[in-house]
Amino acid sequence: MTEEIIVIKDLSYRYERSEEMALREINLRVKRGEFLAVMGPTGAGKTTLCLTLNGIVPHFYGGDFYGSVEVCGLDSVEHHTYELAQRVGMVFEDPETQLTAPTVANEVAFPLENVCVPAAEMHERVAHALETVRLAGLDEKHPHQLSGGQKQRLAIAAALALRPSVMVLDEPTSQLDPVGTDEVFSVVRDLNRELGMTIVLVSHASEEVAEYADRVILLSKGEIAEAQTPQRFFQGVELLTKHELRPPDVTSAFALLQPNGAGGITEYPVTLDDAVRCCRSLKPSLRYRDVAHQDGERKDGAKTVLQTRDLHYTYPDGTEALRGVTLDVGAGEYVAIVGQNGGGKSTLVKHFLHLLTATEGEVRVRGKNVNQYEVSDLAKHIGFISQNPDNQIFSDTVEKEVSFALKQLKYSKEEIEARVTDALRQMRLEWAIERHPLSLSKGDRSRIVVAAILAMKPEILIFDEPTTGQDYAGSRAILELTQELHEAGKTIIVITHHLYLLPGYAERLLVMGKGKLLLDTDLRSGFYATEKLNESFLTAPQIVQLAKMIQEEAPVRLRPLTAREFTDAVTIKQEALP
Repeated sequence: MTEEIIVIKDLSYRYERSEEMALREINLRVKRGEFLAVMGPTGAGKTTLCLTLNGIVPHFYGGDFYGSVEVCGLDSVEHHTYELAQRVGMVFEDPETQLTAPTVANEVAFPLENVCVPAAEMHERVAHALETVRLAGLDEKHPHQLSGGQKQRLAIAAALALRPSVMVLDEPTSQLDPVGTDEVFSVVRDLNRELGMTIVLVSHASEEVAEYADRVILLSKGEIAEAQTPQRFFQGVELLTKHELRPPDVTSAFALLQPNGAGGITEYPVTLDDAVRCCRSLKPSLRYRDVAHQDGERKDGAKTVLQTRDLHYTYPDGTEALRGVTLDVGAGEYVAIVGQNGGGKSTLVKHFLHLLTATEGEVRVRGKNVNQYEVSDLAKHIGFISQNPDNQIFSDTVEKEVSFALKQLKYSKEEIEARVTDALRQMRLEWAIERHPLSLSKGDRSRIVVAAILAMKPEILIFDEPTTGQDYAGSRAILELTQELHEAGKTIIVITHHLYLLPGYAERLLVMGKGKLLLDTDLRSGFYATEKLNESFLTAPQIVQLAKMIQEEAPVRLRPLTAREFTDAVTIKQEALP
């Protein structure tokens, strides 16, 4: 019988000054060497559960703790966090909370020094950890010089180097590009299979969880609502939808096919390989038809509002972030900028905001050289929404937050009141005008930031990784907001890694890699230009990959972007089934 390395009995927990229980009657046993995934909507208790495994809950947070948590034979209440930390490695969602050393190499070496790993072995572990997370060669950089995604990979490398008995990862890939995400999952899987390390992973990444986990639990309102193997877990499409989780794209596609006559499918595929095998087994009965997909139209006749010509930028440390980018964005476009971490996406938009000055080349906003603008004047034309709305909130009421910039620009009291009222109406936040911003949900806090920007009446809105760290429902809510603004006539630019979210919203795709603009086309054409995506460490959504594999084996033209589009183009001939 396999030893149980984690034993949780009747665990309930409430944070200090909270009326609600964060965890309720959790009973869970994890076998040594198991790869356990934890899924659930925002606020379900996933992070709290993770923090019980190394004693941060309750030792650091206090609160009311009931039941017991035993890890590697140690009771989490009776033993201090520093004792548990030697057996439980922890990677948090926000890498900023974990980075303290002056160089990348020192950051990875620091936990090894604390447990007296010999120098030769330490150098070997540091080098291997950095290589596996694609940070080799950056050993002497200061961690704070890295991009957000690179910082996340560095935090993972530090945990991987320690090789604890249990590795707990709380959304470790939320800031990584798709290939980086796959590499991290692959590395964690190898640690699990080759070294026998027990993995507890919190993630919204359904495709990767289906591929790598041994078991999945669903948390909802602090309770375990479901626990199954990935194959069984993702069959419950209705249950997942109820709990605001996104099934793998191929699972959604075959679930949609079922009512259309796919009676021969006894189980939905949950991985891409499963879906390919399923299509091959059903090949005699599969029927394909051409669907006239509506691709996003480039607004070539629209007035150019943003423009770069041969734009170069080199950071003070010598990093060439932009290498000759030439680009025009027309009024009223919805543009998605995608690409690898450190590929130059954020650096590009910082030039539009005049937060950086080009090393070479030219940047124009509404036909005027950006160097001729004051930053305060640019704010009247371009609104910027960062990935974390809390970084842009500092007032104690919603009204003060939305009116702050207007007051600094000396607008009249009447004009300020009218703009604040209009902005809050657009964001459906009139009810919250006297509330403290931080008392609202993260989704509403995002809307406050957008309201403050809308009050300036800019015609261009730039969203920098707005879906990072969001669950599926939260991500869709943000993109619905961008769509509302686009339909109101705003020019929208969204920087993201989450390609699967873009269909139905973005019209135009810019792919950046190593500081260059690799591709500029409509969304559908961009998703099917998989070689260009791969150059920027991106992978196409699962449905695109499935369609391309089908086309390699059958003389059909399939270009779906979503599960629904796939089922519009594919049917199963019922009479051909056994």
